[in-house]
Amino acid sequence: QVQLVESGGGSVQTGGSLGLSCAASGYTYGRYCMGWFRQAPGKEREGVAFINSLGDNSYYAEFVKGRFTISQDNAKKTLYLQMNSLNLEDTAMYYCAATECASSWCYSNCVTRLRGGFSVVWGQGTQVTVSS
Repeated sequence: QVQLVESGGGSVQTGGSLGLSCAASGYTYGRYCMGWFRQAPGKEREGVAFINSLGDNSYYAEFVKGRFTISQDNAKKTLYLQMNSLNLEDTAMYYCAATECASSWCYSNCVTRLRGGFSVVWGQGTQVTVSS
């Protein structure tokens, strides 16, 4: 069973930077996608950034393009999110998420499936607070 453990986050002033990490374990198949969602108080959970295990397919939400960078270390099965130029609207609980695929068809749609919340495993969440 896939398990995700997040680290990083914290508090920062506007314009600052933070990094998140997510260590995964328990993958059965070599094909998977990982990504980050966030949820601010009183708002729905929204997708932030996603990447497949090969690293040749990624997706960024418009509101983080040019500011956030998703990356991974496949050997360590660890996902990262580097967040720069943070603003007040970035304050939220950030959740690591993953889905793995047994078939090529599933993997070809992996990022889309993860964004849509299909067969997703969630981390416990880590708080990011941006203040002025």
